[in-house]
Amino acid sequence: MTEYGRGAGHEPWHPEDPLYGDQGWAGQQAPYGGQPQHYQQEPQQQQPYYDGQQHQHQHPHQHEQQPGHPDQQQYGHNAGWDTAQQQEPVPYGMNPAADPYTGQQPAYGAGESDYYAAPDAYPPPQPPNQRRAPEPDQASEWESEREAPEQHPFFTGADDRDDDEPDEPRESRRGRGGGDRRGGKSKKKKSRNGTACLFVVVVLTGGVGGIGYFGYQFYQDQFGAPADFEGTGTGSVEVEIPKGAGLGQIGSILARKGVVKSSGAFVSAATANPKSQGIQPGVYPMKKEMSGKAAVDLMINPLNLNALIVKEGQRNVVVYEEIDKKLKVERGTTEDVAKKEFKDLGLPEWANDDPDIKDPLEGFLYPSRYDIGGKSTPKSVLKEMVARAKGQYAAANVEAEAERLGLESPLDLITVASLVQVEGKTHDDFRKMGEVVYNRLKPTNTETNQLLQFDSAFNYLKGQSEIKISEAEINSNMDPYNTYTQRGLTPGPISNPGNEALAAALNPTKDGWLYFVATDGLNKTEFAKTHAEFLTLKDKFDASQGSD
Repeated sequence: MTEYGRGAGHEPWHPEDPLYGDQGWAGQQAPYGGQPQHYQQEPQQQQPYYDGQQHQHQHPHQHEQQPGHPDQQQYGHNAGWDTAQQQEPVPYGMNPAADPYTGQQPAYGAGESDYYAAPDAYPPPQPPNQRRAPEPDQASEWESEREAPEQHPFFTGADDRDDDEPDEPRESRRGRGGGDRRGGKSKKKKSRNGTACLFVVVVLTGGVGGIGYFGYQFYQDQFGAPADFEGTGTGSVEVEIPKGAGLGQIGSILARKGVVKSSGAFVSAATANPKSQGIQPGVYPMKKEMSGKAAVDLMINPLNLNALIVKEGQRNVVVYEEIDKKLKVERGTTEDVAKKEFKDLGLPEWANDDPDIKDPLEGFLYPSRYDIGGKSTPKSVLKEMVARAKGQYAAANVEAEAERLGLESPLDLITVASLVQVEGKTHDDFRKMGEVVYNRLKPTNTETNQLLQFDSAFNYLKGQSEIKISEAEINSNMDPYNTYTQRGLTPGPISNPGNEALAAALNPTKDGWLYFVATDGLNKTEFAKTHAEFLTLKDKFDASQGSD
């Protein structure tokens, strides 16, 4: 609504508004032909509006004109229009008295152009007592426009003028076409309404179809049988399963490699087989286009892993042969690499510290499982084994522990562990065996004079694993690894010890054990503290072997 049509609200306009009180036409102009009146205005309280009229208290007294302020109206502290006294309005078109804002100004139409004379302009402002209501037709049109409910143009066809129809002023469009201010384009509106309905139908139809499609896919994924191959497959493919992979991840890997038709086929078969929980990470030689069941049956058997297992106590010569077999290279290839390139395999600085060491890698091919892939080589496999041993020994802090135990180097500690690993049979045996080694190494040992007398060391130097060894053969051999003729430890480890043997070497018993005999010749080891006890155990062993 324009400011000319403001009506009274529930609270008065702001006092700084020029139309405050709507009394400006009377209060700002002097009576016809007279001078402006000056009244002293007291602070007033705003009264609420009643029936569109504002009632204020008036003060009857006037004050005298002050010098230096000729013919100017006095304003209150709110700088509003003086509404203290209702005065007669000046007829429109007459020359009023001085305008309190700009001084003397001629009235509208008195010698100046009428700025409201444009055809489409709003009528000039009128005094309150001369304002006229709009014409009936115009008023009804405005009223209908104001009360017409809003509807979305998509369904009503609003703003459906032709694209080439020129824009016209709003007032010029109102009177056309009778009462239809939109120009009466009913046919076009019907056409657009029909198009809208057709569009809605197409959207709904496509939505229902999409929902149906995805609903079917969801049903198939959740309840339908997954796509699967038949049979055990053809060809060959190598698949590597990482550590921590679940059945879903394993199925996805197999599907990408073409082993199974879908991950669901493998997961479904694995879920039906309790042994699938034992599937291990590693490299599997598999076939393409295998059924989910065939893939599961292959993977639940650890023997099908393309991996090399280094067992506790194995010698390097055995490990070399296994690497050759797994990599399908000529026999002796890995051993040749070990001899020629051992310095490039990452051994710690304290390794190979004795010129009599037979194999610098002995004791450093750490017992564990090693995956063999298509890119594996003898050198890469050996390097991985040495790295794992180096890490385990560093974690055990072998350098500091060797010094604590009175050994000359960390390699001596690994050598003790290798002897314990080969001679011991059980966890308890390991700790007792460790004490036997340390007691025999003591300078105060007068029982064996620092001779270890281990058959396992003699078998190592001979590359054999014999139980019965003649005393003549042992006592005549002066090899540095023969602990019957050479005092102290062997120059280096004689096997690859595992965690338990290493722990026993670090923490042996302290019971005084000095002798041991495998009384059954194989699995049962008994210990003695004196030579007399040892002889009793020896007789027990001879009896088990059927000798006199």
